[in-house]
Amino acid sequence: MHRAAVLHLLRTHAAQLLDPHEAAMVTDTIRFVEDHEDCLLRSQLGGHLTGSAWIVSPDRVRTLLTHHRKLDKWLQLGGHSDGDPDLLAVAMREAREESGLACLRAVAAAPFDVDRHLIPERKGVPAHFHYDLRFMIEADPAEPLTISDESHDLAWIEVAQVPSLNAEESMARMVRKTPGRQFPDENP
Repeated sequence: MHRAAVLHLLRTHAAQLLDPHEAAMVTDTIRFVEDHEDCLLRSQLGGHLTGSAWIVSPDRVRTLLTHHRKLDKWLQLGGHSDGDPDLLAVAMREAREESGLACLRAVAAAPFDVDRHLIPERKGVPAHFHYDLRFMIEADPAEPLTISDESHDLAWIEVAQVPSLNAEESMARMVRKTPGRQFPDENP
């Protein structure tokens, strides 16, 4: 079954100590994948799986964000699975396509975070959910970036500053989960 690998990743992630909000979204995502054989395809208009890259510097102090053209907000890079059940590969592909980075390294094969968020109706495509598996990917901030047509901008941002660009809980949760992050009010 093409969904078996995705379900394994989700169930393994669900077994971790998650905050209640993320735990509920993981449960919803598992149910969605179990109930929809076409969960990997955009043609599933209720929602579909996506893979995202939370790209961090080796010291985990900075993250690469895109100012998303369609959604007009700062976000992690990522996109549709388009039938590919290997969501880590999807996240890596999208990271390369959206940033121009060539040297990317997955910190782990397991998801770093799971989120479900509503995408608004646009150009005849009804509002729908993205069931997003997010992977921590490491990259060198010195490597040149190439802004794709999907973005207004790309920028390496200090992890602690991410909430000032996007205060959504989804982003704040990834900030909290980033190991080694340094906040101004933390002790050295």
